[in-house]
Amino acid sequence: MSISKLLSNISQYISEAVARIFGPSDDEYPATGVQPFECETYQEAPKAE
Repeated sequence: MSISKLLSNISQYISEAVARIFGPSDDEYPATGVQPFECETYQEAPKAE
């Protein structure tokens, strides 16, 4: 393998990694938003004497 081919492969590998890191996100999570709180708040049980 020639030096120029090796350098070309290395630069392509690094540029693809940089593009993946700094490119737009490709996550496709559903937009759930804020979930309402529908429970009673926690209260400590009375202490036994």
